Amino acid sequence: MADALPDAAMDAVQKRLMFDDECILVDENDQVVGHESKYNCHLMENIESKNWLHRAFSVFLFNSKYELLLQQRSATKVTFPLVWTNTCCSHPLYRESELIEDDALGARNAAQRKLLDELGIPAEDVPVDQFTPLGRMLYKAPSDGIWGEHELDYLLFIVRDVKVNPNPDEVADVKYVNKEQLKELLRKADAGEEGLKLSPWFRLVVDNFLFKWWDHVENGTLKEAADMKTIHKLT
Repeated sequence: MADALPDAAMDAVQKRLMFDDECILVDENDQVVGHESKYNCHLMENIESKNWLHRAFSVFLFNSKYELLLQQRSATKVTFPLVWTNTCCSHPLYRESELIEDDALGARNAAQRKLLDELGIPAEDVPVDQFTPLGRMLYKAPSDGIWGEHELDYLLFIVRDVKVNPNPDEVADVKYVNKEQLKELLRKADAGEEGLKLSPWFRLVVDNFLFKWWDHVENGTLKEAADMKTIHKLT
């Protein structure tokens, strides 16, 4: 199957990650059922025919002014290149430290790893015990006909002032936004202005949770908003 697909056009870094990274396959109740390469997990053919679902995480990092750090995905990303999204979005891998389910520790360990990989944020700036897991959502989103996402996504919030040094293989641009600036970004994306696009998972979080959770960030009451028992099935 791989030979029939246009891997030759893939950026070398992204190609290595697609074949080397082993994602965690889960059922709709978030029970581990196996593992597959990132490549195989993101082929729409497998998502549609085998209903493969993998575990993911999305980090929302706020600074001490309660501004949210956004990133624009690099042009070489296989899925959703150049779209704007939340701080960091990736996958816990099928390895001991990232399979730990107690208090979402595996997802938090993976988040710390990817914040360094993508944004150059040192581990000491984002201690794993400072992430607050707020919820889980399940969604499916095609990217370009060949690639897509089908994820059970852990939503992790953290409030820290950090040093950012984006990795150009992963990130094209970054910016902090307050609530009003994010609303303007949403307006431009909806109007098709400036070619601005948002990732589907970020938009689902924005439309369903983000602004009420942001109030909790500002009030220091994030833990009160947490609900890790429910899996929100969103489209």
